[in-house]
Amino acid sequence: MTEKDDRLLPRAGECLRALVVDDSASQRHLLVSLLEAMDIEVLTASNAAEGLFLCMTEDPPIRLILSDWQMPEMDGPEFCRTLRELAQQTYTYFVLMTSETDRAFKTSGLEAGADDFVTRPIDIAELRARINTARRLLEMQEKLLQRNQEVRATLDELRTMHEAVNRDLAEARKLQRAFLPAPTYRMGGSELSLRLVTSGQIGGDLVGYFPISDTRIALYSIDVSGHGIASALLTGRLAGLFTYASRRGNIAFRSDGTGAHSPEVVMRRLNEIMLRELVSDIYFTGVLAYVDTETGEVEFCQAGHPHPLIRRADGRVDRLGEGGPPVGLLPEVSFDRVTARLAPGDALLAYSDGLTDCTDTRGDMLAEEGLMALLAGIDGAPEAAVDGIEAALHDHAGINQFEDDISMLLFRYDLPTRVEAAA
Repeated sequence: MTEKDDRLLPRAGECLRALVVDDSASQRHLLVSLLEAMDIEVLTASNAAEGLFLCMTEDPPIRLILSDWQMPEMDGPEFCRTLRELAQQTYTYFVLMTSETDRAFKTSGLEAGADDFVTRPIDIAELRARINTARRLLEMQEKLLQRNQEVRATLDELRTMHEAVNRDLAEARKLQRAFLPAPTYRMGGSELSLRLVTSGQIGGDLVGYFPISDTRIALYSIDVSGHGIASALLTGRLAGLFTYASRRGNIAFRSDGTGAHSPEVVMRRLNEIMLRELVSDIYFTGVLAYVDTETGEVEFCQAGHPHPLIRRADGRVDRLGEGGPPVGLLPEVSFDRVTARLAPGDALLAYSDGLTDCTDTRGDMLAEEGLMALLAGIDGAPEAAVDGIEAALHDHAGINQFEDDISMLLFRYDLPTRVEAAA
């Protein structure tokens, strides 16, 4: 709260300050006696000009004015109108005193900005009641101002915290991007491309790959349940378990250095880690596939994840897998291994449900059938194909934002150069 804003509120122990403006000394004396008896500090002025000067210079500010209607040079309504036009930081309750009872007079006073009227000759009991009403209204305003200041201070604190969180999320987004290997990769005659588009600053999807041997490569697509920081933290943990940089730290490899565990064994090991180490309701779905770049043989495990798709060289699209349970929900579940074979020119697509759940402006999802039709019409190098799929998703969504993360990995198989030469 600034020093300027702080003066909107009364000081501790500060009593109400009032101003009596009347060209009659006897009337001023009468009103001063009454107000002081009500524990109100009173200032007086014999004309409106003097009253305006006091309103602009007094501190603490004047909160209540009792002004005569009929005064020389500037009457009560004009005084009130001029006061309202000043840039006051506090509200002043304005009471006009008049002997007029005509409604037209009172209407003109209200239009000038007056809050209340006292009819002369003054009834002391009535005046006391009206002043008490003014005091209650001013006290309510002061409480409201104080609450507003508290709300403003809280909002400022929340804004500061929000900005700090946004900065942290921006850094987290950079770190999450660092989990991903290079967006394109070649092995033998084959090539792959991956893509991750988060629906928020950070997401719960993860895609990647790592070589198993000179002729075999592992591909994975993972979708962590939920959204936000907790999901993103788990993707970081999983990225470490599927590290590209070190076989020793990669959960897919045997500790004795004899190669990789089969995909279903890796999923079982991940399920054990999730249930043993992570006391949380978070789980994930995934696909882990091993591809032999010499033979085109594919072995994979599907754990509650969308079905991998193979786009054949002739444009047909095959749907693979039987589903399987997610990872991290139930103990001692079994995961199955499925095999398939790629021919030269075939492309394998692993993806998250953000693609099939992508909705248009009418709320209709693309669905698996729509993705299969989309994939059938897209050919060419993996990077261009992934670009085309993402562009088609944006076209389908229209003005809608993606409600879920979009992640995919497309592997296009082709024979190694040395095999082609031998043939």
